[in-house]
Amino acid sequence: MRVMVGGTFDPLHAGHRKLLTRSFQVAGQDGLVTIGITTDEFAGSKIHPVRPFEERRRDVEEFIRENDFAAGWMIEPLSDRYGSALEADFDALVVSEETFPVAVEINELRRNRGRKKVDIHEISCVLAEDGRRISSTRIYRGEIDSCGQLVR
Repeated sequence: MRVMVGGTFDPLHAGHRKLLTRSFQVAGQDGLVTIGITTDEFAGSKIHPVRPFEERRRDVEEFIRENDFAAGWMIEPLSDRYGSALEADFDALVVSEETFPVAVEINELRRNRGRKKVDIHEISCVLAEDGRRISSTRIYRGEIDSCGQLVR
């Protein structure tokens, strides 16, 4: 199965690891996962600082290699909220609760363009030690670490 997933991935935290892992599970052994990583320009709209694209790309690549996933993979720059998902030939999107509405929008735009609808696989957010969602913003604020442990 051909799967697409996207994000800023900075810092790469437990929620991102779950999202990527699920993408490879959905793709299966002979599948392909296309990972869109936001460009520096697109990521610049975040409320916290974001490391350069190449550093974030290296972190994602390292995670994939450490896990030795069976599916093939490729990384592409994501310069807007849709990337190549409006025109690409693929089967499924893997998204978080937070980005689910974008996946619905992608399917609507694909339909308007005469493209086939893709399956949407939604993962639940990973909770930190305090029961609140792990997020890059919370990590940058120094509230939690990338595994969701409270910083004391």
